[in-house]
Amino acid sequence: MKKAVIIVAGGTGSRMGINIPKQFMLLNGKPLLMHTLQRFYEYDQKLLILLVLPENENDKWLSLVKNYSFSIPHTIVKGGMTRFHSVKYGLEKVPWPCILAIHDGVRPICSSSLINRCFEEAENNSNAIPAIRITESIREVGHGNNFIIDRENLRIIQTPQCFDSEKLKRAYQNNDAENFTDDAGVFEHDGNKIHLIEGERNNIKITIQDNLYIASALEKEFFSK
Repeated sequence: MKKAVIIVAGGTGSRMGINIPKQFMLLNGKPLLMHTLQRFYEYDQKLLILLVLPENENDKWLSLVKNYSFSIPHTIVKGGMTRFHSVKYGLEKVPWPCILAIHDGVRPICSSSLINRCFEEAENNSNAIPAIRITESIREVGHGNNFIIDRENLRIIQTPQCFDSEKLKRAYQNNDAENFTDDAGVFEHDGNKIHLIEGERNNIKITIQDNLYIASALEKEFFSK
């Protein structure tokens, strides 16, 4: 079955104390977002890559593409006001039924092995959502008190999240789901059962400065040889 990926890159640098979108920050001498696209190109050079960007960042991205001689084929899609709408606009550009991955633009340390497992499991189960176990103690805080939570029943959810594209498109027709923070939530809201698979601890999301330091070391170790 055909495959495609929508890479969603609509973040800002507010939590990192910077004034540029975090997807454009440099990671080992190259914009972070370029590393993310490269991971999927390395997995499959024929993969359709749709990159969803805020409309006001298109010119900046095209300038970076030129300055860094970035040649990986991809199609730019105009983003929306929320992640839900950005993914929805990306879905409109998927030209045929396929197994479709949705991936955070600021997860640049995603292995070909994980990408492949997500696509394969989704083909067999209509979706595949990578998740990792929590290894630290967790407490819930509220109403002036706090309570221990059994971490064995909790998982940290990652991307790429892969789906039967036609089922995901139907799920995204329901605007009641626009407050969900990931695509699995939208998919589940439409009556679909979620299929979790084992994720990777190295597949970190860059949200704070410390993440960037870790990603730099991981990228050098696993992708710069």
